[in-house]
Amino acid sequence: MTPEPQSPTLEPDAAQREQLAAVRAALRRFIDARGGWIGFDEYLGQVLYAPGLGYYSAGAVKFGSAGDFITAPELSPLFGGCVARHCAPLLRAGSDLLELGAGSGALAEALLTRLDTLGALPSRYLILETSADLRARQRERLQRLPAPLSQRVAWLDALPARPLRGVILANEVADALPFQCFAARVDGFDEWGVALDPAGEPIWSVRPAAGALQAELERIDAVLPSKLTPGYRSEVCLRAGPWIDALAAALEYGCLLLFDYGFGRAELYHPQRTAGTLRCHYRHRALENPFLYPGLQDISAWVDFTRLAEAASAAGLEVAGYCTQAAFLLGAGIDAELTSAGDALARAKLASEARQLLLPGEMGESFKALLLTRGAMPAMPGFGVQDLRRLL
Repeated sequence: MTPEPQSPTLEPDAAQREQLAAVRAALRRFIDARGGWIGFDEYLGQVLYAPGLGYYSAGAVKFGSAGDFITAPELSPLFGGCVARHCAPLLRAGSDLLELGAGSGALAEALLTRLDTLGALPSRYLILETSADLRARQRERLQRLPAPLSQRVAWLDALPARPLRGVILANEVADALPFQCFAARVDGFDEWGVALDPAGEPIWSVRPAAGALQAELERIDAVLPSKLTPGYRSEVCLRAGPWIDALAAALEYGCLLLFDYGFGRAELYHPQRTAGTLRCHYRHRALENPFLYPGLQDISAWVDFTRLAEAASAAGLEVAGYCTQAAFLLGAGIDAELTSAGDALARAKLASEARQLLLPGEMGESFKALLLTRGAMPAMPGFGVQDLRRLL
C-alpha cells in the first residue's frame, strides 16, 4: 500500500472519536485480563481484527482517495489486467480463482473483466473475506458486472475444505498478518510488547524474548550475513509460516500468487535498517506511532519473503518465481494493456497510472511478486523478465 497526497487534517471526526474511545476501553480490558502486558501481535489482533472495533472490521472506508491508503488494484485496472494475462493459461483449463482479502473488490472487477476478454474466466471466482463490511461492499460492486461474470463470484468464510485446482491470489495480505517486535541486545533479544500507562493508554513495554520468538530470532541471526547489533529493532511474523501451510493445504494443483512490499531476509534485516519497518497509515499519511489512533489506522510491517519461500518449500510447493512488481507487470504485458485503451485521453490516464505502478520511487521496486506452484504449470508470462530467487 502507499499513501496518496496528504489530506488537510489528521483529526478524527465525531464518529471516529467514539470508535477510538470504544477501542481504547476494550484494549484496557484485554491487557488487564492478560496481566498487564501483551505481545505486539496480540495488540494487532485487537486493533485490526476485533469484531466491530478493529480497523478491518469496523466499517470505515480504508482504500482509495476516501480511505487511508491506496493499493495497486485501486490505483489502476492495469494491475488486474496484467494479473489476468499471467493467470489466463492456467484458468483456461476450467480452474477456480480464490482471492484472499479482496478489499473494495477492485481487483476482482478488473480480473473478471479482463479474463472474460481473454476467454479465460474461472469456473468460480471465490473470495475469502473475514470483514462483513468489506464483503458487503465487494458484493455491491461486483453485482454491477454482467451476469455471466457476477454469477461466478462466491464468498467463503474459511479456506475450502476440499483443495482447489487453480489460482490462490493474495495482494497485500501477508503484510497484514500480526507480527511481533523485537530489539537485539548484547546477550540476546528483547520483545517489545504493549502495556498501559497510568492513564490507561497503550505504551511500549519491553521484556526478554522467550520461547518460539527467542528461538526464531537466534535462527535468523545465525544465518544473516551480518549479526544484529545491540539496539537493532525490527519485526518478525511467526504467523506467516502457518499461513502458507494452510494455503498450500488448500491447493491441489495450480499456484499461489502473492504481491506485497518487502524483501528477502538479508535485505529486510540489513545492518542499516536499524529501526525496523513498522508503519501506520491514516488518511493517506504514513505515521510511526502505532498507539496514536488504535482501531482507526492501519498498522503493518514489510514482508520477509524468505520466510514465505521457506514455508512454501516445507509444504511441498515449488518457489517458481520472485521479482519486483515492475518486472512482473512488464512480463505480464502491461504494454499490451496500455495500447488496448480506447482513445488518446484514456491512454494518457493509464500511462500516468503505469508510472506509479512501475517506477522505483513509487511501487515498482518496493513491491514484490512471489509465485508458488504445485504440479506442472502451463507457460505463464509474469516472471519471465526477472528472477530474484537468489535473494531469498
